[in-house]
Amino acid sequence: MSIQNRYEFVYFFDVTNGNPNGDPDAGNMPRLDPESSKGLVTDVCLKRKIRNFVELDSENQPGYEIYVKDKGVLNLQNKRAYEALGIESEAKKLPKDEAKARDITAWMCKNFFDIRTFGAVMTTEVNSGQVRGPVQLAFAQSIDPIVPLEISITRMAVTNEKDLEKERTMGRKYIVPYALYRVHGFISANLAAKTGFSDEDLVKLWQALQLMFEHDRSAARGEMAARKLIVFKHDSALGSLPAHKLFDAVKVERVGGESGTPASGFSDYQIRVDSDGLGGVSVEELL
Repeated sequence: MSIQNRYEFVYFFDVTNGNPNGDPDAGNMPRLDPESSKGLVTDVCLKRKIRNFVELDSENQPGYEIYVKDKGVLNLQNKRAYEALGIESEAKKLPKDEAKARDITAWMCKNFFDIRTFGAVMTTEVNSGQVRGPVQLAFAQSIDPIVPLEISITRMAVTNEKDLEKERTMGRKYIVPYALYRVHGFISANLAAKTGFSDEDLVKLWQALQLMFEHDRSAARGEMAARKLIVFKHDSALGSLPAHKLFDAVKVERVGGESGTPASGFSDYQIRVDSDGLGGVSVEELL
């Protein structure tokens, strides 16, 4: 059964001497807002990490396959629904029979965790419809401005034989010395009813948010850690308060260094929740 309550959540994570989300249009420099110099991490970057964790944690478990994955061919994924239901596919079109079209999309939701969670546009050559997912994330933004550093690195080996006379080859990488990022999330019970997003799926999402960085280590990303996960649960599917009022209840205070300047560590911040006046909404800190 799908979830019966609306949720919002505030998620904090940080990076030390790493690049949390490079911009390919800027030489893989850490993304930032040019006006405020605050760092940015895209929603799709975070969703990728959630997908990777669920795939790792629930490999071969029915209903927890991942639709958008490394080297995945979407047309082949879509075709599986037609084959499973014994329906003939027509190029770029759903079956004319509305019941069959619904069955195709429902099969995709049932078998792929990321479709019933984040939604998907499956209107490719093999058309399986499109789904609006109940879980949505905003861009993550750093609490204070960041100052990306460009670091020169050397490699003792060379790539080509013609470069053998060189002692070493040079390269560059960008890092953020430290930054704490904040992201807002939304979970709709009404959309969950359409995709089948269940309480078990919700538990899997919370688990992924707490542990996904532990299985995403790389030299480029330095040290990344989940710091806080604050969940607001409404007492109904429609909810009791606007999301922005709940987000405003989560306060971040700078307790070390000067506010508006780059921080040096998580201890420079204090995070608290002002739960007064949140009637109909319960608050839980999972981290």
